[in-house]
Amino acid sequence: MSKKTHQQQLAARKAKRQAEREAEHRRQRRNLAVTVAAVVTVVVVVVGAFLVFGGGGSDTPAASTSASTSAAAPDSKPSSIPTAMFPAPKRAKALAAEVNCTYKKSAEPAAKKVNLPGNGKTKASGTSKVSLNTSIGDLQLTLDSALAPCAVKNFLSLVGQKYFDNTKCHRLTVGEGLQVLQCGDPTGTGSGGPGYSFADEVYPTLKYGRGMLAMANSGPNTNGSQFFIVYGDASGLTAQYTAFGTIDEPSLKLIDKVAEAGVTPQNSPQDGTPVIPVDIKTATAAA
Repeated sequence: MSKKTHQQQLAARKAKRQAEREAEHRRQRRNLAVTVAAVVTVVVVVVGAFLVFGGGGSDTPAASTSASTSAAAPDSKPSSIPTAMFPAPKRAKALAAEVNCTYKKSAEPAAKKVNLPGNGKTKASGTSKVSLNTSIGDLQLTLDSALAPCAVKNFLSLVGQKYFDNTKCHRLTVGEGLQVLQCGDPTGTGSGGPGYSFADEVYPTLKYGRGMLAMANSGPNTNGSQFFIVYGDASGLTAQYTAFGTIDEPSLKLIDKVAEAGVTPQNSPQDGTPVIPVDIKTATAAA
């Protein structure tokens, strides 16, 4: 082997190791973007990081429960879940009638082949209905373009391209201050996305609570396909996650049963995969 060939092989191996390290760092950033601290009496509980933070089976919650392979430990279940619906989010100052949306290709490849939404002016008013047919039953979403027109346009584009079909909701958090179900990653690992990103649509008075939909991210302006459903307490979150709609109360009651069964810990005892799987079989937008 020539000296030149040997050097080329060494360089190739070094480049491969560097790419693997960068991929792992991206995955960790996605899973460690936000840490929420919740104080319970004199104990400080660090609630796991948020994003970037997934199918078959029966439509009934009971059938999903029987499919579960293990039970969660007591500290991997919520101590309580607020049942009152949080007020639907509303901007203090309305957006312009139309806003400009831009979707940029990212360095990371798409977890599932999909076309980018079209760039340009987007109407910043009106609502859209989306139904997620899942292994625990149908989840009914209302997307609000007055809140986040670019996020709504993106979500409807992904629904139309069947991006969410046959995916898992890969993450459940059950601790005080952060009670959410996270979905939207076809790889089911928490690191997958559509291969593009778009800007945040947040505002200073934005707060999160039971019944809200928001985009998960790995830092400012890194929205893609992952989203979360707030089923309980989210007082530990700050206004960093684009809220783009709501989920109705009957749907939340289905998620409550999943939360009550707890998590298989990954990031912390109260942050991991749901013991009762939540598989999105199809996502459909109302005509």
